[in-house]
Amino acid sequence: MRERVAAAVDRLTASRLFPLTGVGPVVLFLFAVQLLGTATESAQPVLEAVLVRVLVADAAALGLSWLGAYVLANGSVVAALALSLFTVDVLSPAQLFLMVAGSRLGAAAIVVFIGALDYVQKERYSLRKSVSMGTLAFLLTLSIYLPATVVGYLTLPVLRGPFRTVGQHWTVGLRPLSLFEPLTVTITTTIGPGPAVLVAVGLLFGSLKLFDRLLAGVDTSTLRRRFFSHFRRTWVSFAIGLVITGVTTSVAFSLGVIVPLYNREYIERDELIPYVLGANLGTLFDTLLVAAVLESSVGFAVVLVLLATATALTLGALAVHDTYARIVGAIDDRVLEDRRAFVAVVLAFVFLPVALLVVPQVLR
Repeated sequence: MRERVAAAVDRLTASRLFPLTGVGPVVLFLFAVQLLGTATESAQPVLEAVLVRVLVADAAALGLSWLGAYVLANGSVVAALALSLFTVDVLSPAQLFLMVAGSRLGAAAIVVFIGALDYVQKERYSLRKSVSMGTLAFLLTLSIYLPATVVGYLTLPVLRGPFRTVGQHWTVGLRPLSLFEPLTVTITTTIGPGPAVLVAVGLLFGSLKLFDRLLAGVDTSTLRRRFFSHFRRTWVSFAIGLVITGVTTSVAFSLGVIVPLYNREYIERDELIPYVLGANLGTLFDTLLVAAVLESSVGFAVVLVLLATATALTLGALAVHDTYARIVGAIDDRVLEDRRAFVAVVLAFVFLPVALLVVPQVLR
């Protein structure tokens, strides 16, 4: 599926009929969100029957989205799909929260992939060294989002009400997708809800890839030269990661441009940690946008609970940056230096989401 989407994007970006501007990816993204909403609404009975069997416990929702982010190497698509399912009452608020959280836990997979590509292109160091930023990103993500998931899940019934009021101000009167509705209804009716869901996911993935292609034209060497010197200041480094990821809605871009610098030791690990923490927060902004355009005030509130919880934990970690960086650094060193520890961490990344999905099935 992903290979076909990538080939289609290659043909589309090469065509003069579709100029690669900021407008094209945004329009395609909004159309994909509307088609996903229309298709999931039509497929509600089927999706509900399937997910009732799969999501036998809330923990399974976390495992399912975590694995989905691995498969697609894109947590934003998984989060958007979860919001679409929520708007047609296939998911409960708690399950939506856990699926969005899972999409964040699995999002660091793209950093590992970029590091592996850098290893293939420049075989100057071991594979473990080339994916070291990926393992660091995983450790940082888990250190924030695992406790944020637990705290947010427990406080969701209390916080959802006040945050829903905030969501209503963002979603009331916002109907940017109504123009697409006749076309999405026609597509769903013609090809059926199941294929329409697949097309919508493909288009959503393609729109984000188009945006990455647009960002590929950015002079990253200038970006690195101008910005990486500022990483020595903790809060500035955090702000740069937050803003770049929030503006580009692409953690693949914001972290991808740093991988070669980190692999070649132009940036110290302690300097990079605040940047990654900022990027991990900025990547939730596009999920808030999806909730807003789907006019789901409850969905907006659920995502906002996760964002607020993760922000509080991140600011706490930055307040004790030296201690936090020392603990994470010690774990990271052990993973990189000890082959058994490296294998154990890789297996944990794989089997933890699988266990969350499978164990509830066994115990029911």
